Amino acid sequence: MRSLVFALMVSVGLSSAARADDAAVRAVIAAQIEAFLAGDVAQAYSYASPFIQQKFGTADGFGRMVREGYPMVWCPSDVTFLEVEESGGKLWQNVFVRDAGGAGYIVEYEMINGPEGWKINGVRVREAPDSSV
Repeated sequence: MRSLVFALMVSVGLSSAARADDAAVRAVIAAQIEAFLAGDVAQAYSYASPFIQQKFGTADGFGRMVREGYPMVWCPSDVTFLEVEESGGKLWQNVFVRDAGGAGYIVEYEMINGPEGWKINGVRVREAPDSSV
């Protein structure tokens, strides 16, 4: 009986930790999107992982890449957080976004957790199969 109670306590504790991580991950992505919408590229860049920051070198270079390559992330008209998935040892937060023209996309954010908390380590984008999420 004690082992069952202990197992339940551990599973509840783990699910609470997972929900806290989900909330923290979503907060980082939401803050980056808000920074893009506000035109604060330096703040948006601060949510990128060290790998991404090193790859682009400056906030301006990063901002240019997002503006030109990911306009649906740069200026979304709608954002809806979907499920969090763990795949291949990586954490992915799926987000439905609608661009300024009304097209829907699923943006898969790869997240890493480091000394400074959760950071965005990359994205994959695909058109939403049905743009009405």
